[in-house]
Amino acid sequence: MPNLRQPDFDEPRGHPGFTCRRARLGHQLATTRIGLSLWELPPGEAAYPYHFHLGEEEVLIVLEGSPHLRTPDGWRELPEGEVVAFPVGEDGAHQLDNRTDATIRFLAISTHGMPEVTVYPDEQKLGFGERHPRGGGLRGFYRIADAVDYHEGVVPPERG
Repeated sequence: MPNLRQPDFDEPRGHPGFTCRRARLGHQLATTRIGLSLWELPPGEAAYPYHFHLGEEEVLIVLEGSPHLRTPDGWRELPEGEVVAFPVGEDGAHQLDNRTDATIRFLAISTHGMPEVTVYPDEQKLGFGERHPRGGGLRGFYRIADAVDYHEGVVPPERG
């Protein structure tokens, strides 16, 4: 069983500027509609790019430290213990950054849509992914500029 004091960090992230550890507690519990993750964010790193979800609502709880939060209103520091909600859509856009000298820990709770679509406004990208209880499934990221017409490449069926 998952434990906050001895987490199984099953999704380490090592991209420069976004190095952190994530324990996907919801996956570990095989939840089907609730996501729950414990994050550890080292000094000088961001947890993820600025983004918002088209089907997933999130709540963040700061357990240790004081991360900086970016929303459509700009940046602000979150004190330890603060709870923040990110609604579905552009108003729920967010990013967490560690500008301190200590590791930050936070919990992220989310609803799970099937599948989920995420928008990355800074990079003009879309991401999509299935949400299986144990992880995995179809997943991809695409530039919005690469969009095609609904009928591009479509051929009517042969009629005999």
